[in-house]
Amino acid sequence: MKALTYHGPHRVRVETVPDPILEQPDDIILRVTATAICGSDLHLYRGKIPGTDHGDIFGHEFMGEVVEAGSEVTNVKIGDRVVVPFVIACGDCFFCHLHQYAACENTNSGRGAILNKKNITPPAALFGYSKLYGGVPGGQAEYVRVPKANVGPFKVPLALPDEKVLFLSDILPTAWQAVQNAGLDKGSSVAIFGAGPVGLLSAACARLVGAEEIFMIDHNAYRLEFARQRYGVTPINFDEIDDPAGWIIDHTQGHRGVDAVIDAVGFEAKGSLTETVMSNLKLEGSSGKALRQCIAAVRRGGVVSVPGVYAGFIHGFLFGDAFDKGLTFKMGQTHVQAYLPRLLSLIEQGLLTPEEIVTHHMPLEEAARGYEIFEKRKEDCRKVILVPGMASTTPAT
Repeated sequence: MKALTYHGPHRVRVETVPDPILEQPDDIILRVTATAICGSDLHLYRGKIPGTDHGDIFGHEFMGEVVEAGSEVTNVKIGDRVVVPFVIACGDCFFCHLHQYAACENTNSGRGAILNKKNITPPAALFGYSKLYGGVPGGQAEYVRVPKANVGPFKVPLALPDEKVLFLSDILPTAWQAVQNAGLDKGSSVAIFGAGPVGLLSAACARLVGAEEIFMIDHNAYRLEFARQRYGVTPINFDEIDDPAGWIIDHTQGHRGVDAVIDAVGFEAKGSLTETVMSNLKLEGSSGKALRQCIAAVRRGGVVSVPGVYAGFIHGFLFGDAFDKGLTFKMGQTHVQAYLPRLLSLIEQGLLTPEEIVTHHMPLEEAARGYEIFEKRKEDCRKVILVPGMASTTPAT
């Protein structure tokens, strides 16, 4: 089969690799009909995630048709059309019974990104996300093995096009959890840092639950303009406004700040020179600039919701300010399986239209170009969907 494989920072290519096979009785084999490039994939692409080896297959947002099923698979059958959560959960452990699927105790042979691990179990395995998260091959491929198929794969109606339901695999539940963690409801105010796919869908979800005022902070003008037109956000370009948090404080009632903030940026935020040097010297795992802005922009007693990925040490984390303001922090990987029925219903009702953020449909064979376009923000790219078997979009020469 064809699959997107890693060969060092900024070097990926589509090549022929062995077809996946059933390894456990509750596995399925999926023929992939659509897969996407996620912002989290860029951390891998840039060589920022330890345990990523040459030949690794990326991709944790994918869907398709079940073509093989193990003897113990009862949840789906051959021919079913399913979306697959990026989190691999067993369904039977302590955390799965709490519906905290991203903390599953039984699927990850790696250690996760935690530094001070002690004897706690690692988090759940993830598709296509290094040995830290189980070393499970991802879905940017023609076929993929899906473990724990009685818990993960989620059947979707044939009437809905792939692009409407594909993001149930990751970024839509991630945005929904971020909004739920932020405690937003009718009349709330929120500042969303990052106008990438998760940030944009967080704005969509915030509007749906009734948020009245949404600030969005980024430095990609075309993404901010899309968010302004589609979700009615107040855009803040940090290349033009050096202190977005200060601007937000000055433009909220009583100079209090917003009720909640959502950090949809994560550890590769554009930080200070000091942070850049420390990161390059491996003295720091993450830039803290976005989090500092979040802490500054939120009102006293507010909530900081963090769907963006962080790892390791952070320079200049203003914990004293967070204490002084009495803030609540809620964060972590998404418990995807917990939200799928509700989100599918919202899509079917037309209340959420996640496909609107897509700008590029490309053949799987052009995945390397898709990564470059997405990373460099070329062609006003917001989101790339890769389609196995799709005709080439590159003119013949």
